[in-house]
Amino acid sequence: MYAIVDIETTGGHASANGITEICILIHDGHKVIHRYDTLINPQISIPPFIQSYTNITNEMVSNAPVFGDVASDIFDLLHDKIFVAHSVNFDYTFIQHQLKQHGFTLNAAKLCTVRLSRKIFAGFPSYSLGNLCAQLGITVENRHRAGGDADATAILFSMLLQNDTEGHITQMKKKTNGEIYLPSHLNKEEFDKLPHSPGVYYFYDKDGKIIYIGKAKNLRKRVASHFSNNSPRKRKQDFIKNITNISFTLCTTELMAIILESIEIKQHWPQYNRALKFNEKTYGVYDYCDQAGVIRLGIDDLKKNTVPVMTSHNVGTLQLKLWELVKQYDLCPKYCGLLTAEQIGNHTCAGCTLSADEYNKTVNEAIDKLINTQATFVITEPVYLNNQTCVYMVDEGKFYGMGTLENNSSLQDKEQLKQFLTRYKSNAFVEGMLIRLAESMNCIVYEK
Repeated sequence: MYAIVDIETTGGHASANGITEICILIHDGHKVIHRYDTLINPQISIPPFIQSYTNITNEMVSNAPVFGDVASDIFDLLHDKIFVAHSVNFDYTFIQHQLKQHGFTLNAAKLCTVRLSRKIFAGFPSYSLGNLCAQLGITVENRHRAGGDADATAILFSMLLQNDTEGHITQMKKKTNGEIYLPSHLNKEEFDKLPHSPGVYYFYDKDGKIIYIGKAKNLRKRVASHFSNNSPRKRKQDFIKNITNISFTLCTTELMAIILESIEIKQHWPQYNRALKFNEKTYGVYDYCDQAGVIRLGIDDLKKNTVPVMTSHNVGTLQLKLWELVKQYDLCPKYCGLLTAEQIGNHTCAGCTLSADEYNKTVNEAIDKLINTQATFVITEPVYLNNQTCVYMVDEGKFYGMGTLENNSSLQDKEQLKQFLTRYKSNAFVEGMLIRLAESMNCIVYEK
């Protein structure tokens, strides 16, 4: 037994909107044997553009039952049937959410007439209900009302049953079939291309724009997890609705996928990514002479056509480096820009009592030390299954690139190794992560 369902709502996501009309047609596999159709008072105002779209006004629903009044009837009709709808996850999520609010747990099998039509009536330019009905000669009366759209979906479903010569409906009814959870406009063939391997995946909208980038240890499993939790919240509903295509880039290891994800997010700035999506400023330690001829150090924003002594995305990192030099070389913190205006007035130390020539000699030694402490190193990560080595290079404190080597013969020569690596734009997340990992993973440090 099938329950063919259509609803009208006050908006596009279940967590903050209500149902204004519901129609349920019980179908026995041959014909409709029972009809349930009612307006529902959503207990919130219907937006004007929704009223014009559905022709359901606030006045029309003012005396209609609220969902709690009919929740028991709706649950009784649905709980032991196969739930059928056009873009089924939208209707199912709304009704499941509303039922849960009133103490009912709906866990029904689902069939989507969009996905089934793509298989059984392949080759049509559009699979929206209106266009599909026009192409199949189905007359739709009372369009954009629950009853009219449910009637059209019932006729469509009967045609699907009659023309399903390859058993697509039987296959989709199986609980082990994950296709029903996929977004309506995403072809299963694209999902089936995903391997069980590490990599980075990309979700696209209908215009071919990347809207989300993610990394995975297992691409197939991770992408499927996006669709298995059908949250009623607006962000998740909009996200799922907009996915029309998937692509992926294989990575040798999960670490490589983590790095590539960060780089790609900063390059494409996808709409639905939150983590790792922020503008990064770069700061530099600069040296300059004051009017007394003393070489001073200071931290400032990185500017074009300047040559700083050291750079970082983090001001605090540079301040710590300067304090280390102050302690090691007895430099004056006032001359290093490390004191507040109040502290400067009363400050005296061994450094600021030296002559300019004596102090400058010391500060130049400190500058050389600072330059030389910007490490160049590679982290190596063995891949035991295929006898390869993943290599991640940091060159003078900046992420240079990464790659996979067939053997370790190139590791000892830094310049030769660079020829085998893919170059990437550095960022603070990758730099910080690799510097931390250098303490716990296999690491080769190159001499200056």
